Amino acid sequence: MTEQSPIRVYLVDDHEVVRRGVAALLATDDTIEVVGQSGSATVALREILELRPDVAILDAHLADGTGVDICREMRSVDPDIKGLILTTYDDPDAISAAILAGASGYVLKRIEGNSLLSGIKLVAGGHSLIDPTVASRVVEQMEMQRKSLDVICELTPQQRKIFFLIAEGMTNRQIAEELYLAEKTVKNHVTGLLARLGLQHRTQAALLAVRLRGGDSAAPMPARQVG
Repeated sequence: MTEQSPIRVYLVDDHEVVRRGVAALLATDDTIEVVGQSGSATVALREILELRPDVAILDAHLADGTGVDICREMRSVDPDIKGLILTTYDDPDAISAAILAGASGYVLKRIEGNSLLSGIKLVAGGHSLIDPTVASRVVEQMEMQRKSLDVICELTPQQRKIFFLIAEGMTNRQIAEELYLAEKTVKNHVTGLLARLGLQHRTQAALLAVRLRGGDSAAPMPARQVG
């Protein structure tokens, strides 16, 4: 891309009306050129790697994949292609995944037209762009995780074991058998743990455990110890 040439953009969204609307908006700016568009992740990835646009605007959720997956794959082949996730979801986990995939931007579809045009130019120029609402939620989630980690570090070894066994989906009875405790004792521990962590149910404990170990659901839990 030079100062004289337009920013070449590829659009990916499985809603045709949305895709056409964005294309029409970009057509109003003579410094931006739409070089291709698709509603399929498979087709989009193939065409992006053929066309090598400056910026790929990617819907987060597609029928046959995700914009994050496309971003990761295209940048593994050509890091010069910038990815801009355009979505309706302000999910902190999704923005984290997008950043890890190398996306330069993450904005919500409620963004104003002029702001999107400016954002595309920023991303094409090597800058980052994250919707303020989403950024705020990410910061809030990180703070909550930090506080939860502090609480977990303050737990006794036995309480910590119970927390991770809860996260593995074990029932109170199974945990009692695993640790050779009375089921009532385990129940009291679980109630106290959830309260200290500010959680309402066991599923939240499992999600918290996944986040604390880096979001890798395949990562091993701490080794069990009987005692």
